[in-house]
Formats: sequence, structure tokens, C-alpha cells
Amino acid sequence: MSIKVYKPTTAARRQMSIISADGYTAHEPEKSLIVIRKKHSGRNAQGKITVRHKGGGEKRFYRLIDFKRDKFGVPAKVMTLEYDPNRTPKIALLYYRDGEKRYIIAPADLQVGDTVVSSKEKCEMKIGNAMPLEHIPVGTLVHCVELVPGKGAEMVRSAGSWCKLMAIDGGFAHLRLPSTEVRMVPQACFATVGQVSNAEHMHVIIGKAGRMRHMGVKPTVRGKAMNPVDHPHGGGEGSNPIGLKHPKTPWGKPALGVKTRKHHKPSDTLIIQRRKKQV
Repeated sequence: MSIKVYKPTTAARRQMSIISADGYTAHEPEKSLIVIRKKHSGRNAQGKITVRHKGGGEKRFYRLIDFKRDKFGVPAKVMTLEYDPNRTPKIALLYYRDGEKRYIIAPADLQVGDTVVSSKEKCEMKIGNAMPLEHIPVGTLVHCVELVPGKGAEMVRSAGSWCKLMAIDGGFAHLRLPSTEVRMVPQACFATVGQVSNAEHMHVIIGKAGRMRHMGVKPTVRGKAMNPVDHPHGGGEGSNPIGLKHPKTPWGKPALGVKTRKHHKPSDTLIIQRRKKQV
């Protein structure tokens, strides 16, 4: 796949880019594997907004993705590579020999016509194959990693991401995550061989506010552009800095870079090396 850059016919079009559709082989999803995606616009069960700046956007169907890969020992043929509006990578439609169809996150370099398999035992080290981490050679790049055996993939699922298997020791696999954190995961957890597809996604330039509205994102106003009554950062003549020791949310809570991870979380013992600070 490649990045398509628009010609600057208008101010909004200048430098705007999209992912080319050349890499997709189907433009309609499999009807048996989609459900209606209901919108909540950032509201909870009481109707109160708990996540701001959400609402509107195009209607979407949710594609049912097989994150568990629990159809063991049955080869599946890749029939299509499709766009999924709910996630950044491509998805692949698999046809199993017994007639069942399932979607999976498409790895990079997976082609239509390829055969993939999921196995509890060691199988061929081929892109798209899924197996327990204990059967994968050290140094292999994997994605769609489980945290609890049988629960389904929870880590390393976004476009272009991968993690590296560093070691197998004491019933745990040591993984170097995209964040540079090194973490232990039970060696019985499943992972898929290869890197996630659509690595070019990070280079897409949205280009205009209207395109963000199509994605369901509403405008965000800076706190320092408000009045003091509306935000702790507001007020002053002209352009002013925040004026506080630490940035705050509209409700006075610390913001912008504050660590939200729970202290003494039980899984802290599984973290071998914390992620490096971004410069």
C-alpha cells in the first residue's frame, strides 16, 4: 500500500493525504461477520458526557474479528484484504476448509491466496500463523499477543506495530513491546507471527477539520483561549502561558503527561524494564 497525496486544488486539499485503495481486494464486508455499531457520543449509561469531543461521524458497521484464533489445526485461505473503519490495519477474510469464515488482523506482506493456520503445537513459522509463544523461536517479531491464555489478543494490534520475543524463561515469555517496555507474558499465550499491516498509516495527513468530523471527532478548544470562568488556564490580555505550576483539566485535575496507571498494580511484577521516556 502507499500514500496518495492530493493536488492542492483548495487550501484544505494542500498536503492532504490518504492510504491508497490499491491494497484492498474487496470493498464490501462479509455480511455474516458485521453487526451494527451503536454510537454513544462519549456518554455513559446516565447520559452524561464522560469523554469529550465525540459525536457525529459516518455510520459504521463493526467487523467481528477473531482475536482468539481458536480454530486449531484447520487451514484457512486468505480470500480478501479489506478496509476496516474501526481500526488502523487492514483485515483479512479467511475461508476455512470446513466452510467457516472469519476475519483476522492482516499481517504485513500477507497476500490473497495464502494459507494460514492456528495450532496449539509448533507449526510452520509463516506470516499469519498463530501459536503459543513457547513454540515461537526467540527473536521473532509477533503481534496480536494475549495477556491471559485463551482470552484473545489484547496487545500489539494497531497498524505497523510489532513486538519482539526476547526469551523464554520460567514459564514466561519476555517481550519487547512497541513502547520499548520489556514485559513477561505466560508462555502459553497465543501470538501471531509477523508485523501488523498498514505501517504507512502514521504518515497520513488529515488536512482539514471536516475530515475529523467525518471520523466522529468534534472540535477541541484550548483552555488558554477561554475565560477564567470556563477553564483554569483562561484569562489574561492577549496570548498568555498557562500560568500554573502544573497544567489542569477544566475541573482542576492535573493534566498533560500525568501518569494514570494505578500504583502497586499486581501486574507490575511482570514488567522487567519500563518504557523509555520520549524526548
